Amino acid sequence: MKTLIIGIAAGILTTIAFLPQLIRTIKTKHTKDLSLVTFSLFGIGVFLWLIYGILLCELPIILANAVTLIFVALIAAMKIKHG
Repeated sequence: MKTLIIGIAAGILTTIAFLPQLIRTIKTKHTKDLSLVTFSLFGIGVFLWLIYGILLCELPIILANAVTLIFVALIAAMKIKHG
């Protein structure tokens, strides 16, 4: 049970860490200082964590990485769109 709580807490914190960047990017459409390479590599890593979580049937890993992947994909798409 303790490990589940730690996993959920870690997932929530690492996922919401991208929320301020996503909100700011949506509001300002300013993406000049964001690295597309960094977001792409991070997105691939998050996708692999998601697959890992699915293979292990670990809900905290699955949920955290699914939401994070959406956030990262939105930011990357705005970077591509707005340069």
